[in-house]
Amino acid sequence: MKKTMKPLLSILLLTGVLGLETAGAEAQGIISKVQLDRSGYCHLKFPAIQGRTLASAHPVLKDPASGDLIDFYGPCDHDPLGKEEVWRQKLDHRFRMMIGRE
Repeated sequence: MKKTMKPLLSILLLTGVLGLETAGAEAQGIISKVQLDRSGYCHLKFPAIQGRTLASAHPVLKDPASGDLIDFYGPCDHDPLGKEEVWRQKLDHRFRMMIGRE
């Protein structure tokens, strides 16, 4: 029985490590995530998207040390590089240009 336990424990450990890597990949770019209720409503903090990459097929987040952070309240599965966020930041950028703040 001891011989079968070692491989089983190894498999369980490996599965756990791979699961942690997947969870980390989902939260790419998110600095802070606080779930506010059981329905999946969260407060997220993540860096803004680099302006020069907003129109590209592969937007890139700014360095968190830049201090240009987004405070987002909404679904916990919000993607900081998803279509909705890119669209929102494009609108924000255009608005700031119209009022002369950029």
